[in-house]
Amino acid sequence: MKIATWNVNSIRTRLDHVTQWLETSGVDVLCMQETKVVDEDFPREPFENLGYHTYISGQKSYNGVALASQMPLESITIGFEPVVGGAIAQDFDAQRRVIAATVNNVRIVNLYVPNGSSIGSDKYDYKLKWLTVLQHYLEQTLETEPNLVVCGDFNIALEDRDIYKSEGRDKHIMSSPTEREALKTVLSVGLADTFRKFTEDGGHFSWWDYRAAAFRRNMGWRIDHLYASPSIYERAIACTIDVEPRKLEKPSDHTPVILEIE
Repeated sequence: MKIATWNVNSIRTRLDHVTQWLETSGVDVLCMQETKVVDEDFPREPFENLGYHTYISGQKSYNGVALASQMPLESITIGFEPVVGGAIAQDFDAQRRVIAATVNNVRIVNLYVPNGSSIGSDKYDYKLKWLTVLQHYLEQTLETEPNLVVCGDFNIALEDRDIYKSEGRDKHIMSSPTEREALKTVLSVGLADTFRKFTEDGGHFSWWDYRAAAFRRNMGWRIDHLYASPSIYERAIACTIDVEPRKLEKPSDHTPVILEIE
């Protein structure tokens, strides 16, 4: 089974890119972030024409997550609250950033982690609190779902080798020590980076800024991840970054990352 994650940066703007990629990639489940559209306006029909079922949690102009699957998904939940309850979820589900479902006895959690804007800002504080709620969410999920894949745009480069140039990154959003430690705490519930099972070296990225010819110069960051519980990690046979969609005209600034499990 192939599971992919892709921050599409507006599904209506990138619809042709996404559907053309699905036609050739053979992925079973595509987890999308930053769909930027309310549920009733999501372009379901092009996905259905390709044989994909769609499951959506959208928001006008911002955020938004969705799943497209060749097989019908089961036990779909949206947001933190169905798992952790309202007292822990608080108002963090107001922004549409979490959708989860089960297929072939694998629980897939699709996330769009807040960016955080700048270190020390209100949005940075929100991001750290959001990650604390995520930890509770994943701890409780693992109690009943041992076969777990957690993927999405994490907006965090966990290590220096995940950034084209690491100097000064401790003072940069998405790579500050506090963010990295927060993500490590989340992963400590029992998740491992499937990409690093197969690729140890740096220079492999999933996001490039639109400015300064960053993609052409490979000035990127690896911030889109597929993490897995031990049972799925052992079954993983490949995890790759497909840079081809980033070469298209008016692309998303992110590109797909694909996990294959047997």
